[in-house]
Amino acid sequence: VDHLTAIAEKYRATVEENYRLYNEVQDLKGNIRVFCRVQPGYCILPTGCSEVGEEGELAVYNPRGGPRKLYKFDKVFGCDSTQEEVYEDTKALIRSVLDGYNVCIFAYGQTGSGKTHTMAGSDVEGCDGRGINFRALDDLFSINEQRRGEAEYSVRVQLLEIYNEQLRDLLDTSRSGKRLDIRNTERSGLNVPDAIQVDVGSREEVLEVMEIGARNRAVAETKMNERSSRSHSVLTVIVDGVSHVTGQRSHGCLHLIDLAGSERVGKSEATGERLEEAKHINRSLSALGDVMAALAARDAKHVPFRNSKLTQLLQDSLCGQAKAMMFIHIAPEARTLKRNHRPFAESSYGESVSTLGFGSRVSEISLGAAKKNVESGAIFEAKEAARRQEREAERATREVTHR
Repeated sequence: VDHLTAIAEKYRATVEENYRLYNEVQDLKGNIRVFCRVQPGYCILPTGCSEVGEEGELAVYNPRGGPRKLYKFDKVFGCDSTQEEVYEDTKALIRSVLDGYNVCIFAYGQTGSGKTHTMAGSDVEGCDGRGINFRALDDLFSINEQRRGEAEYSVRVQLLEIYNEQLRDLLDTSRSGKRLDIRNTERSGLNVPDAIQVDVGSREEVLEVMEIGARNRAVAETKMNERSSRSHSVLTVIVDGVSHVTGQRSHGCLHLIDLAGSERVGKSEATGERLEEAKHINRSLSALGDVMAALAARDAKHVPFRNSKLTQLLQDSLCGQAKAMMFIHIAPEARTLKRNHRPFAESSYGESVSTLGFGSRVSEISLGAAKKNVESGAIFEAKEAARRQEREAERATREVTHR
């Protein structure tokens, strides 16, 4: 018995150490990792605005001449990168969610630069075209299966959008329009508790949820993009787990955020409702920039999280409690866009430089160590030991009574 107990203790220690080392490696890579992706599908253009290096370098050329601008990020994905290649450098954070960490992955860039393609993907290419959202959930199910016997997990999803500074539940098929309030909850990372949560346990259920959300999200045509997202989309994956080895209970949240595209109102030719949407989008992205600037300053006494719904929703992911990753997206030097349904060439250099500058500032932010949301196995064992002692005392009392 002692031998088996020793083996069990050693096995438990090994499992704990493996998980600890894995998350330590992720932490050493930095709290906010910044990846850059050049808009897919435009490699055939004769005049590209960018040159991708091997170690995360990116050179951007001004089409009007002048010196090139150099940037460096954790990784740069060229215009020929596949969805699978992009996800390879994202999936490492998934295990952190299963181990009780909160993780935030979000896409930033001008309208039409490929953010929704990265996050949601497309069915046109079949399974190969699916984005981070589906692949992340698919990965969760795969790891859950691999850990079967060691741990057990339940997965729920919540899908919201921020449209004109109002929160909307994309899974509310009744279209009730009920008011949703943001509540900052340090432990869970889930700060819209009144939104609908759906249990998912298979790839088919995930696809069904994604389709509902896609149908309900606000999109419209602008001069810069035929199908422009007019809202910020926030997919939250809630994972609760219990380890059969250590007795620990974990709670992790994965926030997958597709930000609405920044756009210059003059270029987009927005009017009426489209103009109001653009103003709200740009104001919320400006508020995000202010938050990032305050975090980068490090000695800032106040971080203006409450200046927009977007930054309120991101607060638990940007205040040192979570692990964060940002994809910045840029378009090539010249794109074929439409004005009055007729194609024309448009330079994206100014917007690209603005996006790259934002990404560079974010890459300098250090949030500190992320916090793990677990109930200690030691507490569980202490309670079990107390119960065992109580049973032993009862047995001893019965023996004395029957003598």
